[in-house]
Amino acid sequence: MTTLEQDRTEITVAADRPMSGLDRCDSCGAQAYVRAVLGGSELLFCGHHARKHEEKLKPIAEVWHDETHRLSA
Repeated sequence: MTTLEQDRTEITVAADRPMSGLDRCDSCGAQAYVRAVLGGSELLFCGHHARKHEEKLKPIAEVWHDETHRLSA
């Protein structure tokens, strides 16, 4: 396994971990509730920015980890 393959595997495995208040949206810095893994890279989004980009990103994402249900709990 190459280093790049190993890094992608680690990111994909980490993508299943629960999100916390330390996870921040890459677009605005608010608390992130969605994690998208694309090409071995991780993107974090608040609920607003996740909805804004979901139509384009979700179909091509390796992982789309969505915890926005916690906003209404």
